[in-house]
Amino acid sequence: MSGEHKNLILAITLSFLILLGWQYFFAEPVVQPPAQQATQQQQQTADSAVPAPAQPAVGGVPESGAPVAAVSREQAIAAGGRIAVDTPKIGGSIALTGGRIDDVSLRAYRETVDPNSKNIVLLSPAGSPHPYYADFGWVTGGNDSAAVPTPATVWTADAERLTTAAPVTLTWSNGQGLVFRRVIAVDEDAMFTVTDSVENAGETPVTLHPWSLVSRRGTPKTENFYLLHEGMIGVLGDEGLREIKYADLAGKDALPTGGNGVAFGNVTGGFVGITDKYWATALIPGQSTPYTGRFSLRSGAGNQPVYQADVLGGAQELAPGSRIENRVHLFAGAKEVAAISRYQDELGIKNFDRLIDWGWFYFITRPMFWLIDVIYRLVGNFGVAILIVTVLVKLAFLPLANRSYASMAKMKAVQPEMLAIRERYKEDKVKQQQALMDLYKKEKINPIAGCWPMLVQIPVFFALYKVLFITIEMRHAPFFGWIKDLSAPDPLPILTLFGLIPWDPSQVPVLGPFLIIGLWPVLMGITMFVQMKMNPAPPDPIQQTMFTWMPILFTFMLASFPAGLVIYWSWNNLLSVLQQGYIMRKNGVKIELWDNLRAMFRKKEATRS
Repeated sequence: MSGEHKNLILAITLSFLILLGWQYFFAEPVVQPPAQQATQQQQQTADSAVPAPAQPAVGGVPESGAPVAAVSREQAIAAGGRIAVDTPKIGGSIALTGGRIDDVSLRAYRETVDPNSKNIVLLSPAGSPHPYYADFGWVTGGNDSAAVPTPATVWTADAERLTTAAPVTLTWSNGQGLVFRRVIAVDEDAMFTVTDSVENAGETPVTLHPWSLVSRRGTPKTENFYLLHEGMIGVLGDEGLREIKYADLAGKDALPTGGNGVAFGNVTGGFVGITDKYWATALIPGQSTPYTGRFSLRSGAGNQPVYQADVLGGAQELAPGSRIENRVHLFAGAKEVAAISRYQDELGIKNFDRLIDWGWFYFITRPMFWLIDVIYRLVGNFGVAILIVTVLVKLAFLPLANRSYASMAKMKAVQPEMLAIRERYKEDKVKQQQALMDLYKKEKINPIAGCWPMLVQIPVFFALYKVLFITIEMRHAPFFGWIKDLSAPDPLPILTLFGLIPWDPSQVPVLGPFLIIGLWPVLMGITMFVQMKMNPAPPDPIQQTMFTWMPILFTFMLASFPAGLVIYWSWNNLLSVLQQGYIMRKNGVKIELWDNLRAMFRKKEATRS
């Protein structure tokens, strides 16, 4: 086998493996108090965690101690007093027992494209099937033994409803001179502001540390895609962005209070939280005050894993007759790019936009989204915006592409001479290569120039894929006809005659995901086929076979990709065909499309006869 054959086979094999790999991979607290308080708090509640001031990298907070999934979510919510949360985008409630934010549903988002499907549920209380909540409080430091609020504490509220215009104040007195207040406010998007304060009406000074956490019981179902992070996330001062998947927490160092995790002490600025593909909870401490941020995993009731992201503030001295305060923001909602960017600017949150997984190609992915979003606001359809962006990208790289296609056209023009050189020096590869290089120099041809359009397209392709896959703005965004969600695969299956045959190709072992072929992947394959047939047929039969099967292979491989990406690729192929045809005519090179198609049919007729 010649070197050219080997290189071609290697290129096709790598392309196949890349796409196959892509398919495969694109896939409750107690502030742990000092020792003298541990017994008291364990008697009150027995099961959760935040960092202890004596050891700022570790800690724990109590949960309700209820059995896992003992009751339904609705029953857990109805079990105690609550304050309703009522905003344009958020519905839910705050538990008076514990003062937790543990019931949040997103009114603007539903589980499916069906407008009557259920709203997305983000947070749920302890005792429900999937507890996930935010908690806040104080822990004593040093040898202080003052009683502080626990998850079992019943707070008194000054209102029954939290709205964007009306904050709610919770109050609790420990009976020893300390009065705790918690003021909770919420904006029109997804940001809660929690201000905890303590007044000392007693005669003894107290040292307190503020803490806050988000806790999630049970491992959630994830996309399990290599290019998407789901799990613990944070930007911790100069430590920068930290992303830890759920499964990776078990391999972290053991914590003194039990479980495993990692802590970052004395950092300033940033946030910590837990992220899903489209939704997230994030704690944002004061951006100018040092804190300890931690991610941890431990075993909760029923041996369910409990994942936690928490923040521990520094010691605050509370003298008799004085008052101390701590303010923290809680983001609990959809990762809308505009809202995340606004919070970063208005609240000065360090790198808050990294809550969205823009990936390694951040410098391309973020501008790509911005451009698509700007055009979407003008045309009102993300699919059309993608088509327009494709044209703009083509125009941006037009000079480079023109030079590349012109070089390819010149290569076709001198192909007879190249074949003659190969035949003349077929026994002497060194002279053959020298003669070819002399020919290229004489005709001013760059033999690798034809690769540039594809190389330029690769980062754009990845950036667009990332935008389609991670941004909630693309979720359930329709195109035309049967495409109701650009972030999902084409739902019109060819192999079932568009649903007429009662058969689910996805159930076929191993090959199932590749058999759900919609109409757009087929159109993409056709455009790729036409693009390849515009060039002269390779003289070698092996190369001819490979080039013939490549569009079919890519059709199957891209069947499970987001419809928006397949539409982009189809449109890009069509534009490339038009561009290449124009340049070939301009350079006086024959377009081989119709001759190649006729040759295919002649071969079929000859085979039959």
